Amino acid sequence: MMKKILLIVIGLSVSVWADFSRDNTSQIVTDNSTGLQWQDDTNISNKSWMEAIEYCEGLTLDTHTDWRLPNFNELYTINELKAITKKDLENPNINSTFQNVLPKSYWSSTTHLPDMVAAWVVNFGNYDESSSYKPSFNPVRCVRGGE
Repeated sequence: MMKKILLIVIGLSVSVWADFSRDNTSQIVTDNSTGLQWQDDTNISNKSWMEAIEYCEGLTLDTHTDWRLPNFNELYTINELKAITKKDLENPNINSTFQNVLPKSYWSSTTHLPDMVAAWVVNFGNYDESSSYKPSFNPVRCVRGGE
């Protein structure tokens, strides 16, 4: 419970200071605070965790080829507090600069220790974080920069 409260506080502080911009031509959202660039094209499909890693590492978007699957902390920073108690399918819990999003759990590259067969996910439907077994299928949002 304490971890969840801490994550909510971190999420609130990040979203208050968030400064995002979107290039509609390239379909890339830039976090101007961190310099991270996020894939925001219409190519949203469900993949296993390993397929998600391979997809991001093979992605070319606006001539950039250095995409990767975001770690949990990076993915969590684009979450926005809108509907904690219930799903809000009309308005996903992601920064409003993003245009292409499913209100579902997205993969992070962070393995859920000590359970090596699961990875952390962030749910943009209900502002929740959890783990998902790596063979499961979840949507992917690639990132570049940082780390």
